Formats: sequence, C-alpha cells, structure tokens
Amino acid sequence: MAVSATYLGMPLEINDLDLENLAYFKYCAAHDFHLQRCDSCGLLRYPPTTGCPFCGHAKSTWTRVEGKGAVHSYSEVHHAIQPAFKQFTPYLILLVDLDTQKGKPTEHHALRVVGNLAMPDGKLAPLDMVKRVGIGSRMRMVFADVAPGLSIPHWTIDEAAQQPAKPWRYPE
Repeated sequence: MAVSATYLGMPLEINDLDLENLAYFKYCAAHDFHLQRCDSCGLLRYPPTTGCPFCGHAKSTWTRVEGKGAVHSYSEVHHAIQPAFKQFTPYLILLVDLDTQKGKPTEHHALRVVGNLAMPDGKLAPLDMVKRVGIGSRMRMVFADVAPGLSIPHWTIDEAAQQPAKPWRYPE
C-alpha cells in the first residue's frame, strides 16, 4: 500500500511498486531498524534494493540491525534549498558507519546509513548539538514520526558511548 505524507512542508510518497522501501519504512515506523540480508552471501545491504550489490542474488530476508555507529563523513548545510529547512540551519547530514558488518566483504567496506542529526525525540538538532558532532562521533538511530506508517531514521549523539575527545570537523 502506497504511503503519502508531508515532512517539514515537503510531500513524501512511496509508491505501491516500491516494495523494498515500503518494507524498510514499515520497520522504521515501528522504530525498529531492519536491513536486507542476502539469502546467498549473507551480507546486509543499504539502501534497500531488489538485488544484492555483492553477489547479485535477488532473494533477501529483512534482519533487525542495531542502529549504532560512528560518523564517517558529514555535510553541514548553511543555505537550505528547501524552505522548510531554513529555520534549522545550520544542520548536519550524517553518513554513519554502522558497527554491524564493519570490514565486510573487504576491510574498506561498511554499512553506511545517511540521516540528519536530530535530538533524541527525532526533531532536528539545534546549533549547540551541531557543533559537538564530527567525524568519529558515536551515534545512535532515532526516528521522526511523520505520519501513520512512516517514520524517518535520523541520528543522535549516543550519550552512553565513549565519544572521541575532539571529533574531527571541517575548518570553519
């Protein structure tokens, strides 16, 4: 069943034919992070797709994954293209290396999941929080509830994890 919603004034739609994303966001709506595990090679993948990017096998099984990891890279947005994001600038778009499956299938691989920096309640983070996060910061996944059946995964600082003394940030 297709999903339609509005997030920060922007329309969101997941079409009936987009089975992988419908399944992915169904788990997110339950605040339960799942990824596809290839039934042939056993590797997890992100983003959701119709076939394994490692071996090409089409069959997979949705598997619960712990949404924790470290910032691999980030982009700090100061000029929001979408008007609804202007009030939140500057905001961070994070690329987080999950702790799960790090170094597979080669030592250079990791499951990397994109999301905005948010407060534990899923609301976009304020400036003081933005300034604390950089490469190496430990994160945990949180969800922003958008509509019944649709939540968007974001990242917040994992206060229970040991953080780097000074995470690397781009020079200002």
